[in-house]
Amino acid sequence: RLPHGVLLAVLGIVLGVVQGFDAGVQQPIGPEMDAVASTLGAFALGSDTILFVFLPVLLFQMGLTVDVRRMLDDLAPILLLAIVAVLVCTFVVGFALRLAGIALWGDAAVSLVVCLLLGAIIATTDPVAVVGIFRDVGAPRRLAILVEGESLFNDAAAIALFALFLAAVGSGADLDIASGAANFAIGFLGGAAWGYVAARAMELVLVPLRNQVYGGITVTLALAYMVFIVGQATLGVSGVVAVVTAALVIGATGRTRIPPETWDALLVVWNQLGFLASTLVFILAAMLVPRFVADATLIDLWLLGVLVVAALVARAIVLFGMMPILSATGIGQMVGNAYKVVILWGGLRGAVTLTLALAITENVWLNPGDQRFVALMATGFVLFTLFVNATTLRPMMRVLGLDRLPPEERALRNRAVNQVVTSMADRVAAIATRHRLPAAIGERVAADYRERAAAPADGADSPLGEEAQLLLGLATLAEREEQLYFRHFTELTVSRRVIYALLAKAGRLRDGAKTGGADGYLRAAHDSLRFRLHFRLANMLHQRTGIEGPLAERLADRFETLLVSRLVIEELMAFTETKLALVTGPAVRARIGDLLRDRREGCERALDALRLQYPDYDTLLADRFLRRAALRLEAREFGALHAESVIGPEVYLDLDRRLAGEARALDARPPLDLRLGTAVLVRRFPMFDDLSDGEIHEICGMLTPRLAVPGERLVTQGERGDNMFFIASGAIEVERAGVPIRLGRGEFFGEMAILTGRRRTATVTAIAFSQLLVLPGREFRGFAKARPELRQRIRDVAQQRLDDVR
Repeated sequence: RLPHGVLLAVLGIVLGVVQGFDAGVQQPIGPEMDAVASTLGAFALGSDTILFVFLPVLLFQMGLTVDVRRMLDDLAPILLLAIVAVLVCTFVVGFALRLAGIALWGDAAVSLVVCLLLGAIIATTDPVAVVGIFRDVGAPRRLAILVEGESLFNDAAAIALFALFLAAVGSGADLDIASGAANFAIGFLGGAAWGYVAARAMELVLVPLRNQVYGGITVTLALAYMVFIVGQATLGVSGVVAVVTAALVIGATGRTRIPPETWDALLVVWNQLGFLASTLVFILAAMLVPRFVADATLIDLWLLGVLVVAALVARAIVLFGMMPILSATGIGQMVGNAYKVVILWGGLRGAVTLTLALAITENVWLNPGDQRFVALMATGFVLFTLFVNATTLRPMMRVLGLDRLPPEERALRNRAVNQVVTSMADRVAAIATRHRLPAAIGERVAADYRERAAAPADGADSPLGEEAQLLLGLATLAEREEQLYFRHFTELTVSRRVIYALLAKAGRLRDGAKTGGADGYLRAAHDSLRFRLHFRLANMLHQRTGIEGPLAERLADRFETLLVSRLVIEELMAFTETKLALVTGPAVRARIGDLLRDRREGCERALDALRLQYPDYDTLLADRFLRRAALRLEAREFGALHAESVIGPEVYLDLDRRLAGEARALDARPPLDLRLGTAVLVRRFPMFDDLSDGEIHEICGMLTPRLAVPGERLVTQGERGDNMFFIASGAIEVERAGVPIRLGRGEFFGEMAILTGRRRTATVTAIAFSQLLVLPGREFRGFAKARPELRQRIRDVAQQRLDDVR
C-alpha cells in the first residue's frame, strides 16, 4: 500500500547508507558488506550523467503516452501550474528563506540569489508516485491529466530558472530580471519549436519503417536523445521542452502514421523504458540522501519547516488565487476545490530535485556552506513530500470522495452490470451443458447470477435525468466516432490525408456537447461542413493566379471526408440503437437519433452539391473505397488460413506481398479535374456557338475561370463593380430589392454596374459549386463594342431583369 516512489526512496537511502561504508562515513561491519560498499562506491554518477542519460527517456515516455487532446482541453490550468506556479514557488520560497536566515544569522545569512536557486530546485514536481496513487484509488482522469501535464513542462521552467540563478551566483553580478525573463522565453519557445520541427522531420523516417517494430523504437529513441542534446548543448534552447514537444507530436500523429500493431508494440517498449528510467534515476538520486543529511541540526530542521510552509503557500496562491481567474475569464475550464486540494498536497518532489541538488554540490561557484544549505534543504523537502504527502494522499482522496465514481458514471456502471449479469445466467447454463458438467453445478452458478441481477445496485436510487443522459450519450457517441475513423484508417478505407480532419471533427463534436449539450453538438456538426481556411486560401490562390492544383486537392479532400463521415454516421445510428442503451433511455436515444439524421442530411446536401459538379469523381472514390476494403478482407482471410495452418508461411508471405503491392497501387487517390479550362467553359455558352476557333481563342484571352463554392458572396449591393460573370455550370442567386432570382448555366450577371457606371444594384451568392468566367469591365466594353449583336443581347437581358423587379 506504499506509493512506488516511497519504496524507491527507501531502497536508494539504504544503498546510500551502505555506500557510505566505503567512503568512510560509517564504520565497517564486515568483509561482505565492505565488498558491497566498495562496489557501490565505484558506481558514482554525476548530475550531468543522470540528466542526460535518464531524463530524455523519462520525458519522452510521459509525452508519448499522455492524452494530447484531453491535455489541450486543460492547457490553460496546466501552463499555469507548469510555469506560473514554478515562478511563484521560486520567489515565495526564496524570500521566505532569506528572511528566516536574516532572523537567525543577520548579515551572515545565505544570500537571496542562493535562496532563489533553492526555490527553483524544489519547484519541479515528480508525477510518478502521484499518478500511481490516482490509478490505485480510481481517481478521475482529468485529475491525472492536470498532474501529468504540469510535470511535463515544469521541469523545463525549473531547470531554466536554476541555470539563471546559478549563472548569477557564478558571475557575482546582480540578478537581471528582464534579461532572465527574455532568456527563459527564448529557451522555452525555442525548445518547443525545435522539438516540433525535429519530430515532423523524424516522421519522414518513421513512415517507411511503419511495419518494423524495432526500427520505429530505434528512431523514436534516437529522436528523444537528439532533440535533448542538440537543443541543450548546441542550440541553447530548453532540451526538456524540446523532448516533451517532440513526444507530444509523435504521440498525437503516430497512430495515423504506423499500423496499430506496430504502434501498440512501440508503446509497450517505451512504457518499459520509462519505468526503468524513472526507477533507476530515483534510486540513484535517493542514494545521495545519507550524504546530504548526515550533519543536519535542529536549526536545519526549523529552516526545513519554513521551506515546507512557503512551498505549500506558494502552491495555494496559484491554485486558489490565480486559477479561479482562468475560469472566470473563460480562458480555462473550472477546476473544483477537491481537485485543487489534491494537486496542492500531491505536489511531490523526487529525482529531478535531488539531481539538481547533486549538481550544486559539484559546482565550484558556490562555497561549501551554500552547497550544504541547498543540498540539505532540497533533500529534506523531497523526503517530506515522499514520507508525509505521498503516504497521506490516498486517505485524503477518500475523504474528499475522489476515489468514487461520479453519479453519471456510477449509473452507467450499474446499467452495464445489470445488462451483463442478466444475460450470464442463461449463458452459464449453456456452458455447463456444452461441456457436460453436472447440471446441479450449472444451475447453482446460474442462480447466483439471477440473484445478483435481482439485487438493487449501488446508486440505483438516484437515476440520471434526461439531460445528464443526453450529455453522457453524446460524449460516448463522439468517442465512438473517433474509434470508427481510426478503424477505417487501419482498414485502409480512409487515407492519411483526411484522417486528421476527421479526428479533429470528432474532438469538436465532443467539446460542443460538453459545453452546449445537444445545441453545441449540432453547431459543431454544422461547423464541420463549412469551408475552412485552407480551402478558402486555395480558392483565393486559384482566383488570383489561376493555379488549380491546391484547390483540386481541397475539393478531393472534401469529397472523401463527406463520404467517410456519412458512412460513419450510419454506423453511429446503429450503435445508438444497440450499445447506447447502456447509457440512455428510449427518449434520449430518440433525440440522439434526430441529431444524427440532421448530420446525415447535412452530409448528403454537401455531397449532392459536389456530385452535381463532379459526378464522375464520386464514382471513382466509391470504387477505390470498395477495392481497399476488399483487400483488407482478403488479408484477414489469408491471415486466418495461415493461423489455422491451412497455408504455410511461404505461401502466406507470397500472398501478403501481392496484397501489399495492390494496396500501394490504391494508395494514390484519383486526381480531381476541375474542368476550368477557359476554352471548354466558353463553348458551353449558346451566345458563343457561332464563333470561330480564332474568335474563341480571342475571347479566352479576356476571360478568367473561377470556381465559386456554395454560400460564397460574389457581388455585394452598393459596392463598385468592374467585372461581369458568365455561368458555365452551377447555380447562383441574385437578390435585388428583396426579390431573389435564380440563374444557371449559360446565363450571366454583373453587367448592370458596367453598363450604367453605377454601384452594384444586387447581391449575388453562389448556391452550388459554380464554374464561372470573369470578364473585366475594360475588356467587356471592348468586347461589346466589337460585337454589337452580343452587346444588344446583354442589354436586353439586363432590361428584362429590371422590368421583372419593378
